[in-house]
Amino acid sequence: MSSQDRTGSRRMVAKVTAIAAAGTLLLTGCSEEVQRGWLPNVVKDTTNHTGAIQELWVNSWIASLIIGLLTWGLLLWCIIAYRRRKGDEGYPRQLSYNMPMEIFYTAVPIIIVVTFFSFSNTTQHAIDEPVDSPLVIDVRAKQWAWDFNYQYEGEEKYFAGVQAHLDGEAGAEDRLPTLYLPVNVPVTFELNSRDVIHSFWIPAFLQKLDMIPGKTNHIYLTPQVEGEFQGKCAELCGEYHSEMLFNVKVVSEQEFNDYLATLPDGQLGEEYDRQPNVVNSAVHGEGE
Repeated sequence: MSSQDRTGSRRMVAKVTAIAAAGTLLLTGCSEEVQRGWLPNVVKDTTNHTGAIQELWVNSWIASLIIGLLTWGLLLWCIIAYRRRKGDEGYPRQLSYNMPMEIFYTAVPIIIVVTFFSFSNTTQHAIDEPVDSPLVIDVRAKQWAWDFNYQYEGEEKYFAGVQAHLDGEAGAEDRLPTLYLPVNVPVTFELNSRDVIHSFWIPAFLQKLDMIPGKTNHIYLTPQVEGEFQGKCAELCGEYHSEMLFNVKVVSEQEFNDYLATLPDGQLGEEYDRQPNVVNSAVHGEGE
């Protein structure tokens, strides 16, 4: 085969590859993942906050992509326009201490950072705004499971979770602690830890918050879609951290009331938290 034929074959392969890559890129724009921004919730309004979080996430990526393309374009332009040409000697004309240019490349990043911060801060304040919730759930994380204390319309009920270790057997997920939530009812989560730092995360709700011993953090939201979701601890907390999972069921208000009726009365409060003094005494042999 002549060199001309080989060159023609390479060009044909390059054209086919380019067309295939362009077609793949266009087709990915029609996928469900792209339409929902590659986020874990299938429905945009899973809660009253997921829409705002998703818009902030997607718009931030769009803005970052535009800034990146402009930056890459300017870099390539400088490389090509100011490359050393045949016959050139020495260094090209230097633009150091160019005051207008230095002001420009200092001011633009500041404007970008302030803009990102402004939108993020506005969304964060809207999400963290306390609401008057008829349902308060005191979530108590522990190595390596969850307790849920429900306070709803004067009733106090609790669920004590016992971790079902995931050993690969079918049905293990069904034995995980389950958090029940009524649809379209505002919920206040009071997040507490019984021992070490944990993190409460329901990926479909797009909200996550740390649970710190001795400190109560809060999440406010309203579930808007019935269904089953998954929850997990998002903070490395020990040997079985990866198995510190729970299920979430968003059900009708009547079904939620029926579920509460099956739970014991009362609350499992901080009296069941790990007591540091007791642990230290046992470790050091005090009180013997």
